[in-house]
Amino acid sequence: MIKNGHYTTIDQRADAGWTKPSGSVRSPEKRKRVVRLWCDGCYDMVHYGHSNQLRQAKAMGDFLIVGVHTDAEISKHKGPPVFTQEERYKMVRAIKWVDEMVEGAPYVTTLETLDKYNCDFCVHGDDITLTVDGKDTYEEVKREGRYRECKRTQGVSTTDLVGRMLLMTKAHHSNMDNPDYQQHTDNFGKGPKGHSPWTGVSQFLQTSQKIIQFASGKEPQPGDTIIYVAGAFDLFHIGHVDFLEMVYKQAERPYVIVGLHFDQEVNRYKGKNYPIMNIHERTLSVLACRYVSEVVIGAPYAVGKDLLDHFKVDLVCHGKTEVIPDKDTSDPYAEPKKRGIFRTIDSGNNLTTDDIVKRIIENRLQFEARNQKKEAKEMAVIEAMKRKEQQEQDEGAAQVAH
Repeated sequence: MIKNGHYTTIDQRADAGWTKPSGSVRSPEKRKRVVRLWCDGCYDMVHYGHSNQLRQAKAMGDFLIVGVHTDAEISKHKGPPVFTQEERYKMVRAIKWVDEMVEGAPYVTTLETLDKYNCDFCVHGDDITLTVDGKDTYEEVKREGRYRECKRTQGVSTTDLVGRMLLMTKAHHSNMDNPDYQQHTDNFGKGPKGHSPWTGVSQFLQTSQKIIQFASGKEPQPGDTIIYVAGAFDLFHIGHVDFLEMVYKQAERPYVIVGLHFDQEVNRYKGKNYPIMNIHERTLSVLACRYVSEVVIGAPYAVGKDLLDHFKVDLVCHGKTEVIPDKDTSDPYAEPKKRGIFRTIDSGNNLTTDDIVKRIIENRLQFEARNQKKEAKEMAVIEAMKRKEQQEQDEGAAQVAH
């Protein structure tokens, strides 16, 4: 019934309890029709939570279309985005579960949009998205039965990541029980009436199952060029995507392996409170990229003989950023250089994780205000939902009494 996490025909979805909206009669020629899905959002500061939503959505059908809102639309409804629309478009295109990306998608999802792109239904996480006047942006498609939900990824949110950047401590490397960290996230992601379950902060717990879901599971094949790159890949961003795309283009049949350094190693050469994302979070972020085939979790800093021989590496690449010497002051790329397989790649994009952190710090007050406003709207909806539920319970009890 399910192959590689996907239903292969619309008949098999029906057998599994999935019903196609707008009741159509099944006929032989329609049985193998491709089921098209729609997701939309801001996709600002794209993280593994966004990727996991798109992975789950893709598993509900065959062809995933993702609509991304413009800067103007986001500013109107939420406040200014961290990344420009062009940067956000490119980030979404790089996620391996996305088949097509639509620029400038409307903020409110309508049946007109689903029909325009020939989509059966739209998929969204189990949080709530509100317009500037507090209305559910998916109200219309929910009413018409063309809405499906997937689980929100616990332990990551843009709010949380921004909080880590502003706090400048290393609490997130090991645990988030640090009282300073907790106090800051309380200030940053808390509205006047308490925490919203959608905007609040919680700790991410890595599992082997999550890694399996994100991994390609593909071994290198004869004829593939095995390319190795290494680094922190912290706050996986558009600079990383442009670099990995250029690495991918270095061969006709590339098999790109990314070596990720442990948190302590990254902190040694980056300092401050880096990495912003811990090793578990960085692993999923990199695995979600369509140019990456495999990830080495906790790769050695020096790209030595053992690593090159173990993975049968044909080419080692590094960007234009400075190469920091190893602890013993040696060049970490000495061995691949000696073998003549080292190549410096110019991606044409010099954006760094430092630049992103600077963007956030410069706009700190705006982002704090944005998140508090967002959470206040969410809390108002939660209160309204609770009141409605209580009212229904009271009416039910009254009917039973009569």
